[in-house]
Amino acid sequence: MKTGTNGHNGHNGHNGFNGIHPVGRTLGKTGRDMLAILFRQRGVVIASFLGLSLAAALIYFFVLNRYESQTMILVQNSERADPVVTGQSNAQPALHEAVTPDQMTSELELLRSRDLLEQVVDATGLDSQPLSLLQRLRGYQKMTKQQRIEKAARDLADKLDVQILRDTDLISVAYPAKDPQLAARVLQTLDDLYLKKHVAVHRPAGTSDFFQRETQQYAKSLSQAEGQLVGFVHDQGVAFPQLERDTTLAKLSDFEALAGQNQAGIAETEQRIHELQGKLATIPARQTTMVTTSDSGQLLEQLKGQLLTLELQRIDLLEKYNPEYRPVKEVEKQIAETHAAIQEAEKSQLRQETTDRDPNFEMVRENLTKSQADLAGFKARAIALGQAVNGFRTKALRFESQDVHQKGLLRAVQTSEDNYLLYLRKQEEARIAEALDSRGILNVTVAEAALVPTLPVHSGLFYLVLGTLLAGLGSVATAFLADHLDPTLRTPEEVEAALNIPLLITVPKDANQRTPVHVS
Repeated sequence: MKTGTNGHNGHNGHNGFNGIHPVGRTLGKTGRDMLAILFRQRGVVIASFLGLSLAAALIYFFVLNRYESQTMILVQNSERADPVVTGQSNAQPALHEAVTPDQMTSELELLRSRDLLEQVVDATGLDSQPLSLLQRLRGYQKMTKQQRIEKAARDLADKLDVQILRDTDLISVAYPAKDPQLAARVLQTLDDLYLKKHVAVHRPAGTSDFFQRETQQYAKSLSQAEGQLVGFVHDQGVAFPQLERDTTLAKLSDFEALAGQNQAGIAETEQRIHELQGKLATIPARQTTMVTTSDSGQLLEQLKGQLLTLELQRIDLLEKYNPEYRPVKEVEKQIAETHAAIQEAEKSQLRQETTDRDPNFEMVRENLTKSQADLAGFKARAIALGQAVNGFRTKALRFESQDVHQKGLLRAVQTSEDNYLLYLRKQEEARIAEALDSRGILNVTVAEAALVPTLPVHSGLFYLVLGTLLAGLGSVATAFLADHLDPTLRTPEEVEAALNIPLLITVPKDANQRTPVHVS
């Protein structure tokens, strides 16, 4: 019990604390006062310390006590450098550039895909784990299996720590769990299912069968095209129409040149004939080579001698033949002519001219005859050359058509052969790729397999020290809070501060306790 008077200040100097509530009495305390508070609130300190320590232990064992397993996945380029099957002896596998950020992101999203996580949940039994009290209160036990799988897949996605390591082609995947075996099993299952899904996404199933069917189809097409080509050669009777066409065109060119020369010869010969005919018309056929004159006596002598010879010849003929015989008639005619000549010679002088063929006329006439013969030969040759040119032109057109047809067949054969070889190589490459896939040789590999962790993420000592520190701080804070909220006045200073009056005297609670008396 505390008493005092108002209006005066005590000797301890506590004046001017008007209106101060007891809740502010803990402010400005010394270390000794704080220890006194802790001593007074020792029950609160002990209780809160034990309670907070227990809570920290429970949180550690049920929440923070986790084992984390980790796996590393190495991502190479999106296309594996599979062996290239070609007909060349120096074929090399296709080399690819570095992995792009888009490819890394694609693989990251593939690891986080919902269907993959659901497969992991179903394979590892994460949907069948024992339910906590909170989960039971929220009604998880009433979910269907599919709902539990979806819920466990979402929880797995939240717990998985998937990230791309900087400046590397590695993807780090970490998963924490209370059970270290479960943590490792989840990541191992994730690795296996991820590799299978990667193969399924990047290399759809049935690729080898598809290329095999296409190879068989193009092999059949190639056989048909080759049969058509052989049938064409057999039916047309020519194996190389292009060569035959080129040969025929060469001959056609030669014969056309000959035909042109022949036409030039015809024109030239016709012009020469025309000129020779003009010259022939101006040149006389014969020319006088000698002119002689003689008197009639000598001529009569000759004529009479000739008449005598003719008479004797007539007599000989009449002895052998009748008068109507033609030679007899001719002799008689000559006799008559000789008689007439004798009569004419008896009347005048005789002038005798000797003529001969003109050599110029004969030369022109011979040249004209030769030119006319040449012209006939040229015209006959022109007809033959025209027929030959037409024949070669027809053959060239036929060979050209055959060449076009054969080239079409050759292109069909070449196309079918190229497609057949292409799909044959693709079939072999697909077979090799599937063999590599079946043996796990992919462009993504598990660089570090998930192992069973032997130590938790943080040691128990760390959490023990941290929990003890937090429990100590919390208990001290609780003690000060309890003392702050307690309205009891325990010291003279608190009485003077609360009542704003000087303290006169203090009476001890225990009669044996001695307390100093304060007088105002």
